[in-house]
Amino acid sequence: MTSPIRLALIVVALAGLVWPDFAFAHDVARSDRAFVEATHGLAILPFMYLGAKHMVTGYDHILFLLGVVMFLYRMRDVVLYVSMFTIGHSLTLMLGVLFKTGASSYVVDAIIGLSIVYKGAENLGFLRRMGLSIDTRVAVLIFGLCHGLGLATKLLSLSIAPDGLIGNLVSFNVGVELGQIIVLFLVISLLNIWRTSPHFPRTAVVTNWILMGCGTAIMIDQTLGYLAT
Repeated sequence: MTSPIRLALIVVALAGLVWPDFAFAHDVARSDRAFVEATHGLAILPFMYLGAKHMVTGYDHILFLLGVVMFLYRMRDVVLYVSMFTIGHSLTLMLGVLFKTGASSYVVDAIIGLSIVYKGAENLGFLRRMGLSIDTRVAVLIFGLCHGLGLATKLLSLSIAPDGLIGNLVSFNVGVELGQIIVLFLVISLLNIWRTSPHFPRTAVVTNWILMGCGTAIMIDQTLGYLAT
């Protein structure tokens, strides 16, 4: 067994030691939950803050975006793929909450784990070797829809007041995109430094194995949680 595979398995094992904080990718902090349930009327800035906080602290989003942009060297490609993810995420978040359409949080979070595994596997060339031809733009859009549905599902579990709901949702979405810009700036800045290293090709392989390990850990835990319900 190669060392990257061993490393990925170690990641899965270590992640199991910090359940449920690691695997429950879209959980809402207790303090944020209390604030949302106590809010009546329009609260633009607080909901923008919550949206930005969700993105900046949402390691599942960060892992997926890292996989997406790792081998994108042109800014227009970064903008294209991130825009596809943003469209999907925003669409299901807004419509899911407005039309009270949710799904099992276990299933959604397992799919989010799958999205991370997918990007790691694609970056490592596994899909190409298997003869699979998948339009990455479409895949990123679909997984963006899943990420948004995951958050919508969590928000639907809260007692959100209808007064100011649309404005607060829009503010939350704006905050998510602002947070995403911050995350992307940091990730791309570090990537640009990392790519100058002669060790980048090898460490990138290891990193993608780690991504697959993290995604697998999320999938396993959420699948077991679903089967236990």
